[in-house]
Amino acid sequence: MTVTIYHNPACGTSRNTLAMIRNAGIEPTVIEYLTSPPDRQTLQAMIRDAGLTVREAIREKGTPYAELGLADPALTDDRLLDAMLAHPILINRPFVVTELGVRLCRPSEVVLDILPAPQQGAFAKEDGEAVVDPQGRRVR
Repeated sequence: MTVTIYHNPACGTSRNTLAMIRNAGIEPTVIEYLTSPPDRQTLQAMIRDAGLTVREAIREKGTPYAELGLADPALTDDRLLDAMLAHPILINRPFVVTELGVRLCRPSEVVLDILPAPQQGAFAKEDGEAVVDPQGRRVR
């Protein structure tokens, strides 16, 4: 059971997602994508397999998005991918890859849809929001 998370330890959503993976008893492969970004083919596959457009996978907040003029609707996917690869902070996070699928886990509890093992107990996000009850069931 292989689970890979493209993680930014400075991001609360990414930390919550990683903690839910571990709450399922899984120790994932953690790729800190800011220092070890995916290659173009991997990034394209993750975006496609998550059911997103390239534009939907770009992070705007706290990035050089505006300075690079990436809001221009005339920019092609290839140009957007070039920018994401040149500036990995533009890759929205966290992406999680499992045998059950790929998701951009925003919000973090989206990861529960693709984990190959159930939650082993209660889980609350860093802000205290309950996500999983003591029986390991998702709180809706």
